[in-house]
Amino acid sequence: MKILQSRSFERKIKKFSKAQKLELDEQIKLIVEDPSIGDEKKGDLRGVFVHKFKIKTIQYLLAYRSVDENLELIMIGPHQNYYRDLKKYIKSK
Repeated sequence: MKILQSRSFERKIKKFSKAQKLELDEQIKLIVEDPSIGDEKKGDLRGVFVHKFKIKTIQYLLAYRSVDENLELIMIGPHQNYYRDLKKYIKSK
């Protein structure tokens, strides 16, 4: 299984500290082991799963989906305006 990253995901990760990246790696390993760990979305976001986790006191949402045999990491961020931005990104693809 290959893990693919969207441009949006890559840009957000560049701003993370080393400790945040280590925690994110742990969460991605959990998703790879069990892709159904997140909540599947409905409507415009059908087929997209969102996994919620905390780094220190901030709750992050990580959107991903399975593409063939690969895992595509779409977007990560805090809850504020997250779903609005995710819909905009999905529609632009």
